[in-house]
Amino acid sequence: MTYALGRASLAELAGVHPQLVAVVKRAIQITTQDFSVHDGLRTLEEQREYVRRGVSKTMASKHMRQADGYGHAVDLVPYVNGKLRWEWPLIYSIAVAVDEAATGMGIADRIRWGGVWDRNMGQYGTGAAISMQQAVAEYCARHPGPDFIDGPHFEWLS
Repeated sequence: MTYALGRASLAELAGVHPQLVAVVKRAIQITTQDFSVHDGLRTLEEQREYVRRGVSKTMASKHMRQADGYGHAVDLVPYVNGKLRWEWPLIYSIAVAVDEAATGMGIADRIRWGGVWDRNMGQYGTGAAISMQQAVAEYCARHPGPDFIDGPHFEWLS
């Protein structure tokens, strides 16, 4: 099945770095799991609210406008039967599509996934969802203790 981004998702991509937008648009074409762009560029007020609610941990979010004028992050959330779902098996499939899209475009080294904060996507290679699950497990082994693993989050590294 082929998926497409809806109006709301496309609106969330406004103001996001064009290379990251291109990766997202390619990922939706090749994904096995439909997704929605839940968040792209955020205002200062939105970011403050997310930090207050604990859904973001920093005011230095890549969702905020960066020095080049673009937001450098998107949150891609699985979309199932008309509803957003934050479930890891579904998220892994989206990470595979983003990785494959970025690799195919030759820019996997410019994308960081919130499931593996200390590597760019080019450093752990493309593969099945089980490979993404393994990448997260290895990250957690390298960084024991509390952490903010953010599966839907993808960043452009400038």
